[in-house]
Amino acid sequence: MNVSQADLAVVAEQLGREPRGVLEISYRTPDGRPAVVKTAPHLPDGTPFPTLYYLTDPRLTSAASRLESSGVMKTMTERLAADEELAAAYRRAHESYLAERDEIESLGTDFSGGGMPDRVKCLHVLMAHSLAKGPGLNPFGDEAVALACDDGLRGTALPADWPASTPQPEEQQ
Repeated sequence: MNVSQADLAVVAEQLGREPRGVLEISYRTPDGRPAVVKTAPHLPDGTPFPTLYYLTDPRLTSAASRLESSGVMKTMTERLAADEELAAAYRRAHESYLAERDEIESLGTDFSGGGMPDRVKCLHVLMAHSLAKGPGLNPFGDEAVALACDDGLRGTALPADWPASTPQPEEQQ
């Protein structure tokens, strides 16, 4: 996989440090800027790095942080425990993530990221996964991206055609 020096320079500016182990730019914003990188399972110095997809665009990392601080992860985890279909979809996302990472190089672990498959722990990872793969694979990543779209990022940092979030029963009136 090949990543241009220009893209790596943009990612370095976004992160405030040199990126490590970048295999590809997995998602670009509508304006063409790198926003999600795919990272090798081992960094160049040999350090294991289980996070396959990583948000780099500051608008998206800020949106993920705002969502996390709003308590949405607690509600998502509660829904995960109460909804078997949702839990099964989230497990499929976890298994897909592991299979894709193991195709590059196995870390010998079933840890994927974002809390998958048993809880919702990091929306940065889940959003990156959804943006890299497109809607329909990771239900909580998809939902977090939709919430960020609703927060004003639709058509700027996020796709204009990303599916809208569906209000959950406690949100409906």
